[in-house]
Amino acid sequence: MSFLARPAMASLAARAMQRLTALADRRIASSLLGRYPEYPRNTRELTVPTSFGPARALVYLPGTDAATDTASGSTPDSAPPVHVNFHGGGYVLPPIELDDPLCRFLAAEAGVAVVNVDYVVAPQHPFPAPPHQAYEIVRWVAGHGAEHGWDGDRLTVGGQSAGGGLAAAVARQALEARRARHDRPAAGEDGNGNGSDGAPSIALQVLHYPPLDLATDARGKRAAIAKPMLRPWMADVFDSAYVPDPRRRTDPLVSPAHPSDTADLTGIAPAFVVTAEYDLLRAEGVRYAERLRRAGALLDHYDVPGVDHGYDQKDAETARGVYALIAAHVRRATTPGPGNTPRENQP
Repeated sequence: MSFLARPAMASLAARAMQRLTALADRRIASSLLGRYPEYPRNTRELTVPTSFGPARALVYLPGTDAATDTASGSTPDSAPPVHVNFHGGGYVLPPIELDDPLCRFLAAEAGVAVVNVDYVVAPQHPFPAPPHQAYEIVRWVAGHGAEHGWDGDRLTVGGQSAGGGLAAAVARQALEARRARHDRPAAGEDGNGNGSDGAPSIALQVLHYPPLDLATDARGKRAAIAKPMLRPWMADVFDSAYVPDPRRRTDPLVSPAHPSDTADLTGIAPAFVVTAEYDLLRAEGVRYAERLRRAGALLDHYDVPGVDHGYDQKDAETARGVYALIAAHVRRATTPGPGNTPRENQP
């Protein structure tokens, strides 16, 4: 075990990273506000109550462009669908503002209200707090659309890096909640975007270069380039701060791409998986996409060529193309009509 993999040292290192990156993240976020100026920033803040404390969220509202409204199934007099976004940061860093370009893009191009969530992070809140809070937030979003101007019955979730891992965990919890009622009489929706079992109805999960196997040591993972952005020492800090007990890293909410998770995923929310060719996490993303394909839940898997983890923070044009794909999937998933069933389209 490396020095930084010890939970106490990982916790100290994670807290130091939180302090050191706060200023840098603000500078990066400020620069990202100017990206894609054609997409205005129409936002408002709200607070989501959870059992882990109130969660701050920034809501990006779609424009009133008639073409976008028609494409998303909304009209000027109806509420738009809603997409819940979880940011990245190794389950440790809370850079909610870094997803601003993506949120503005999705709001405009997919015609959805985007709820960008500031969820709890480790080491202050280790596993299972982040995925459990994320699930509570999605349930709340599904049930409170009438109060806040979106349609909770047309809901998608997604995230980049650790946020993608949380989106996968939310979809898994929704699946397990629905299965838990198998011995009870079936019932319909509760009128608040949730089924009678309390599970939100998720039309799509977007998993953008997600970590999906924390049980495998980063030193056992291989990237297509010699020096990928993610390094083993970073994994030591992030993984040990987030899940201090290595025995818990095979939990399905942490490592659904690990071979130990063999549960049938039939019925899980349809997925769009995006991996990056040079990313240390690519292989686990590919494995999970294949697992979803076997369960009939893979809508699409796109492997972004020639880029590494977190490429979209620096490469605006490549990011634009991928964001457009995400927006198209979100728009289709939230638009009533035929042709919105899972399909395979491997890169």
